[in-house]
Amino acid sequence: MIEGPARHLILGAALVALCWLGLLFLRLLPVFGGLTGWPGPDLGLCLIFAWVLRRPDQVPALLIVALVLVEDVMLLRPIALWALIVLLGSEAARRREARWRDQPFMVEWLRVSMLIGAMMLGYRVVQVLFFLPVPALWQVVLQFIATVAAYPLVVFAARWLVGLRHATPAEAEMMRHMR
Repeated sequence: MIEGPARHLILGAALVALCWLGLLFLRLLPVFGGLTGWPGPDLGLCLIFAWVLRRPDQVPALLIVALVLVEDVMLLRPIALWALIVLLGSEAARRREARWRDQPFMVEWLRVSMLIGAMMLGYRVVQVLFFLPVPALWQVVLQFIATVAAYPLVVFAARWLVGLRHATPAEAEMMRHMR
């Protein structure tokens, strides 16, 4: 049988995957009947950042890549490009998690917003460099605004629905020793 900390990590990773797949399912539903309008937020990306900045031990890099690869396939995006960029962004946030933990939420929101903006810009630059289809700039800007605006809602929902919170100093010390 799996003991305490390892079981906690496995259950946390399973919960992240379940939440992510639920959001992907909702994203794929034909709600608007073919009408295209304002691009919606990337709630999966918000969920990854919320989880990485609160429980980095429960979201291994391989899980992030696997989930985003599934999304790439389902949304017909260039395979592994967005997964690589999300991995780089989430690992940058993970490395800074200990320093960001004691900051107010507004500072976290600003930093995550800048990171998401850099990721979207990097994705667009690679698309242009390799002559891939590029969506209209206004759509990308609107999706960025929607994603940044949705981040606090995702953090609140994750806290309220699944109890996601920042690690206590004792839990952070345990995470450091488990690495």
